Amino acid sequence: MASPSPNQKPGETSYQDVNGDYDEDEALKAAIASSLKQEAEDPRTSEQEPTPKGTKPLDQIVKVAGPESWLMDRKKMEEARLQPLRKRTAEDASLDGPQGKRLRTPATPGSNDPTMLRQDAPASISMGVTASNGNQATRQVPELRFPRGVVKRTWVHGCPRTDDDIKIEEVLEKDKLELAVVSSFQWDEPWFLSKVDTARTRMVFIAYAKNGAEQETLRANVPSSRIKLCFPPMHGIGCMHSKLQLLKYPNHLRIVVPSGNLVPYDWGETGVLENIVFLIDLPRIVQAPEDRDAIRGHDAAGVSFGTELRRFLRAQGLDESLVKSLDNFDFTETERYRFIHTIAGGHTDQLSGETGYHGLSRAVHSMGLSTDKPISVDYVTSSLGSIDNSFIKTIYTACQGLNDGQKDGVDQPSRRNTKTALAATATDSDKALGAKMRIYFPTEDTVAKSRGGKAAGGTICFQEKWWGSATFPRDMLRDAISTRRGVLMHDKIIFVQPNGTGGQDDPGAGWAYVGSANLSESAW
Repeated sequence: MASPSPNQKPGETSYQDVNGDYDEDEALKAAIASSLKQEAEDPRTSEQEPTPKGTKPLDQIVKVAGPESWLMDRKKMEEARLQPLRKRTAEDASLDGPQGKRLRTPATPGSNDPTMLRQDAPASISMGVTASNGNQATRQVPELRFPRGVVKRTWVHGCPRTDDDIKIEEVLEKDKLELAVVSSFQWDEPWFLSKVDTARTRMVFIAYAKNGAEQETLRANVPSSRIKLCFPPMHGIGCMHSKLQLLKYPNHLRIVVPSGNLVPYDWGETGVLENIVFLIDLPRIVQAPEDRDAIRGHDAAGVSFGTELRRFLRAQGLDESLVKSLDNFDFTETERYRFIHTIAGGHTDQLSGETGYHGLSRAVHSMGLSTDKPISVDYVTSSLGSIDNSFIKTIYTACQGLNDGQKDGVDQPSRRNTKTALAATATDSDKALGAKMRIYFPTEDTVAKSRGGKAAGGTICFQEKWWGSATFPRDMLRDAISTRRGVLMHDKIIFVQPNGTGGQDDPGAGWAYVGSANLSESAW
């Protein structure tokens, strides 16, 4: 558990921080600043949407609309809040969590990425889902849109709609949304608040603030009756890069893991960027069977989707009653998935084997997908760090599931210090590894010819000096080109397949990772 925040006020709910550092912060800030400058020089227009813009500094905090919208009639707003509450049980009421305050901007891609891993059919990287053996008698049976989990691309303005895309409005469904717990690296609060019914929906914003003064500045700009702020513990590291949404409705909980931030351009409204989103709807439990722990997503081994989600939320500093309220929902359909996260800091305890790339390896192993045979890895990233062959071996070996980060129960040093040990288990030479792993990142030409031009590439970052390094794995890079002509990809995806021979000796199923971890040391 995280320790109390030094900025916590008397009587205020204890809220702390989660994260990962980002050793490319300055490069990304400079890139965004450059992008903003280019935008100002070459403004673009669209039917309704603003042009992309970078993160706003704290001194440009946009206050929420004035009293006429936020504080209108306190009595009416309170009555609107209390009416649905009167209909709930005492247990249900905890799902709304404590009330509090609100948030404002961050900066540039880093780590602390909650992510999703899923198993597919054998020798496949299909985004389809397998059948479930869930116990239907334990749940309410509302009409759920995503009962078994689905991966979709964000809608993009100017591109034809398909069954595989989704708008932010379709994710939130504001007419029924009661509680939203959301985290993001970049924010446009007025835009996001326009997507929810602020009189109906309570919100918890998980936000980054580098010190107590910034926390107070953020709190001062929040209508505390509807929005609570949670500041994850940074442990002196970088910035918070997590992207997660827990959306509570009358009869179900929606878990959303997007690669995009809460800004209009990441959700396609400016027509220049696309992201990817995992969604799953969990029904409320009506009566708990004898195996209620499994139904609620708890497992003795501590590797299930529900267990790792709770671990991550506690590390974020969320109120325990809110975390416990997840027990009201049926996690049966998450059995085919794993929840992967990166929690900030140098870990010398059991957590070192449960987070970051160790957590990825552990998840692969727990699903019976670990193999010492060669695999094919395709990594789509929107930012590239100062990586080398040693780091690539670490990620490759984690994708094989060969090491869960623990050695005979002995505590490990920080996760960075264990990278060499994990990579040492890989037997491929650098050259052979280059034939088995590909990294997808857009070329300068692809960005320049995109709909938004170079100005749209402000959050797609890389430094030329890293490319020039003798240890940079240049031969693994491939151009990232979206099937939507002229649209840039802000996705973070890993596709893992057997070695591709198609023979009887191929290892088992392929799998895919969808989340917010770029290919950088700080993200893992």
